[in-house]
Amino acid sequence: MPIPPQGQVPDPPPEGAVQPPRGDLQQPGPRTEEAEPGPDAATGTTAPDDEYAAALREAEDNWRRALADLDNLRKRHARELERVAAAERARTAAAFLPVIDNLELALSHAGAADPGAIVEGVRAVRDQAVNVLERLGYPRHAEKGVRFDPALHEVVGVVQDPDADPNTVVQVLRPGYGEAERQLRPAAVTVAKRE
Repeated sequence: MPIPPQGQVPDPPPEGAVQPPRGDLQQPGPRTEEAEPGPDAATGTTAPDDEYAAALREAEDNWRRALADLDNLRKRHARELERVAAAERARTAAAFLPVIDNLELALSHAGAADPGAIVEGVRAVRDQAVNVLERLGYPRHAEKGVRFDPALHEVVGVVQDPDADPNTVVQVLRPGYGEAERQLRPAAVTVAKRE
């Protein structure tokens, strides 16, 4: 781009044209006066680079705040989970306190009581413990003659039984507690085999 003679204002470049650095338009020599503010200073607007830098700083600030909020939420959730688990353990233990009390009562009367009464007392305490497990959501499964269900039963033996239908529970060696999706343990059973 040629330099216009002194006193003339150059024609503005076409829109989108690459501009030479502003130093190319000025005559070399010592500067004696303050530079005039550019058009951005007069209108109060900021240069696009300043806008991008400000937007980037704001985005980084928002990102850091979001990370801090997420970390605080994670810590708060961990504390809440620990508190709920401790409360649930305490509730479960408290549900078994009457069972322990009744076992201690049965032991204190064991020496002077009739053996048949002791057996009945122990059976009553066992029923009480089974009831507590059922209230906690773990019902007992000890049924014979039902069809084998791999979600509820664990086969520990297979027997030949002409009176039982094939693939049915013949004997329960250890009762199971809970349902298929929420189970403490499956019932250990023997199953009638197919002929």
